[in-house]
Amino acid sequence: MDEEEQLIDSAPRKKGEMPFLEHLEELRRRLIKSILAVAVTTIIAFYFSEHIFKFAIRPLGGVKLHFTEVTGSFMAYLKISIYTGIVAALPIVFYQIWKFVAPGLYPKEKRMVSPLVLISVLLFLAGASFCFFVVLPFAIEFLVNFAQGEMTPIITVSSYVSFAGFMLLAFGLSFELPIVGYFLGRVGVISAHTLNRGRAYAIVLIVAFAGIVTPTPDIFNQLLLAVPMYILYEVTIIVVRVTARKKEAED
Repeated sequence: MDEEEQLIDSAPRKKGEMPFLEHLEELRRRLIKSILAVAVTTIIAFYFSEHIFKFAIRPLGGVKLHFTEVTGSFMAYLKISIYTGIVAALPIVFYQIWKFVAPGLYPKEKRMVSPLVLISVLLFLAGASFCFFVVLPFAIEFLVNFAQGEMTPIITVSSYVSFAGFMLLAFGLSFELPIVGYFLGRVGVISAHTLNRGRAYAIVLIVAFAGIVTPTPDIFNQLLLAVPMYILYEVTIIVVRVTARKKEAED
């Protein structure tokens, strides 16, 4: 067994290759740095948590929040700080992922991945921002006034943070459709022709998805998600078509 290990260790390696244990050690270092980055940004965010919280409740309008536990307000500030810390640390986290993956990529792949990561982050932020500034105010107003006169809304801080967090995540991820389409088109799973032919089915799925994610039953709020997703679907078709042409040119 010792002779086999010596043969393996003495075997020539390609540039950028590392033994399995070195990969694990490198992964551990990158994870620690990412966790530390999130911890630091969370602590900084907690220092400004009062200002962040005031900004986060803007979609509520004049609706007051309540807490039913002694630690309710503290936990709300802590949750907001953690969410803010994660978002603020994303560039560092992505950089650590890039430093871990980059040695195993070809120069062409490196040039391709770098802009995609940036575009992916921008699309997620665009979706989350659209939800925060446009969708949430309409959705909350509808839900709060739905049974006005018969019931009095008592919205807890915890329920609002969870609700808003879910909505922001759902809209942010839904805006990643062109990136998903790019990778699927790159590996040949889908084509622009397939997406064109399946447009009618896509519309049905988009409307169904919007109905599930959007908490209100009215068509207006559902369209606030469905329309951008359909536009992104058309953008995805263009992205897949361009990707296919580039792939043919490379081959």
